[in-house]
Amino acid sequence: MSRPLVLGNGKMLVAFDDQLGMRDFFFPFVGQWNHIQGSRNMLGIWTEGRFSWLDNDGWRRTLAYLPETMVTDCQATNEEVGLSLSINDAVHFSDDIYLKKVRLTNLTARGREVRVFFTHDFSIDETDVGDTALYDPRLHAVVHYKKRRYLLVNGFAGRTRIHQYACGTKRFKGAEGTWRDAEDGELSGNPIAQGSVDSTISFRLYLQPSESQDVYYWIVAGRNNREVLRLNEMVLETGPTALLDKIAHYWRTWVNSVPVDFGDLPGDISGAYKRSLLTVRTHVDRGGAVLAAADSDILETNRDHYCYMWPRDGALVVYSLLRAGYGKTVRSFFSFCADALTEGGYLLHKYNPDGTLGSSWHPWIYRGQTQLPIQEDETALVLWVLWEYFRREGDMDFALEYYHSLVRPIGDFLSGYFDEALELPRDSYDLWEERRGIFTFTASAVFAGLSAGANFAALLGENDVAREFRDRAQQIKRGILGNLFDQDAGRFVRGLTWDYEKGEYRKDPTMESSVAGIFTFGVLDAAEDRVTATMEAMEKGLWVRTAVGGLARYHNDYYFQKSRDLARVPGNPWYVSTQWLVQWYIARAASLEDLEKPREVLQWAAKYALPTGIMPEQVHPENGAPLSVAPLTWSHSSFILSVVAYVEKYRELNVACEPATALPVPAFFGRTAAV
Repeated sequence: MSRPLVLGNGKMLVAFDDQLGMRDFFFPFVGQWNHIQGSRNMLGIWTEGRFSWLDNDGWRRTLAYLPETMVTDCQATNEEVGLSLSINDAVHFSDDIYLKKVRLTNLTARGREVRVFFTHDFSIDETDVGDTALYDPRLHAVVHYKKRRYLLVNGFAGRTRIHQYACGTKRFKGAEGTWRDAEDGELSGNPIAQGSVDSTISFRLYLQPSESQDVYYWIVAGRNNREVLRLNEMVLETGPTALLDKIAHYWRTWVNSVPVDFGDLPGDISGAYKRSLLTVRTHVDRGGAVLAAADSDILETNRDHYCYMWPRDGALVVYSLLRAGYGKTVRSFFSFCADALTEGGYLLHKYNPDGTLGSSWHPWIYRGQTQLPIQEDETALVLWVLWEYFRREGDMDFALEYYHSLVRPIGDFLSGYFDEALELPRDSYDLWEERRGIFTFTASAVFAGLSAGANFAALLGENDVAREFRDRAQQIKRGILGNLFDQDAGRFVRGLTWDYEKGEYRKDPTMESSVAGIFTFGVLDAAEDRVTATMEAMEKGLWVRTAVGGLARYHNDYYFQKSRDLARVPGNPWYVSTQWLVQWYIARAASLEDLEKPREVLQWAAKYALPTGIMPEQVHPENGAPLSVAPLTWSHSSFILSVVAYVEKYRELNVACEPATALPVPAFFGRTAAV
């Protein structure tokens, strides 16, 4: 389950598997309406009476991106077929155009004809009911459409356009699809089909011994025929070569628009940092949603996916871009959250990229008692990152715009959703969405959210409100220190859960990585004794004792569990958990020597990324293979935060290095610690 190549522009997102098959095609939202939905658009080759799909045995494939771009740089070679393919894929940065360039090189000493085939297994709007595929002879192009979705497919090889085409039926009444028709090197020429349909096109070229020639191919998307005609004409007029060059230039400019002095960090980490920025940006929808992951293979395990915006994940991704200097990229996130906020001032489980409520497994009633089906940290972190955005951008109009739509309703909710006896937030689901209780991570996030709300209120002269929010934050801090620190164990616990038999809360001592929220959200300093004891115990108890290493999410983590040898493998290593440990080491570093350990763990993250730089949610504890979805934006954003924290601390400790890109922060703004 992974997508080693993802491309996008905030409306269109295209993802490929490790065999270079296109597996996901999202439009018009990043992560919503997957028109392939995990099936496969394939590339095939016919020459000298022999046919081979690129996912067949015999092909040696190398996947990569052109450095510092969202343009692929892939190779596929088959000695038996006698061909080598060099492939570049890209999505235009502003227009809804997907482009592919395939350079074919003849590895033989004889001239021959080669035909290149492209299949289109589209199910528009995630259903194959009522689709149409047709060949338009006026355009020399194939069009798939249904209602407000049009996908136009076109291309050329040399001076010739599409050589052959076929539109047909797939996966219905015994029909496999037009891809099967391609395997004899000929296509039927059927011009139209409706229902459950697919299409295939081919291009023909003649290669002399050792000669190379190019095939260009593109898919444009729009709401109607007029839009796709305009985009198709744009490709033909500008030329796909020029467009690919412009796309590569745009991404190189964007990713380098905020200069970074990486200090003593090696090139693999700086490269992974830039790849992470590009990957995260690809998953940010223009409407404000921040997609968790676009990898549709997860459907096989749960009949659901990660193509949602969790407000927590979104807030932390937004924060990583803020810290990296790309805050304006994610300004619309706050508008999305303001629209999604309930009348009660809280956010629900997760949301579709178009702003509608996503699926959930959190009930509104449990054991006959009504409950809020929320993870309170999700609501709190939106308010926290709203302040962090303002603190860096300093836009008073922005603060005023969201004061009444986000700050006051969220602050009022966080202040009121409170257990007076414990001086802690009332119970909700944990950040892993697995259990209900009062958790250290959640309470720390609420502390940070209320502190942010107090800062906004003071900024706008609402002194009574500021005092209320700040007092409540301090109460929660007392509650955290008094009820979530275990004196006997000498560390903070995961949280409190309700004992239904005894009718009281009890401490959950499970070793848990998210207790790092104590310092990441500014409840206590990273070097404070209780934090130090907690983080040292966490590292000792959750570090994976195999050649792979990394930090588990929590002890005996069942999700994709690969080992029951809990002494060696308390759980699969997660990127997020491992980066929390890195960030703690960085935050408490007092000398350059103290940065050696976090630098090593940063290299762990680069090492176990996919060869393309894509980072998964977690990795196999024995062999380091990616597990669950890849890419996961939370993994990439946590790595970004670690690198930013590292270079800032390196500058601080190495007085000879002046901060080149640090932004001034007015003293009255107040600060909360970095995640």
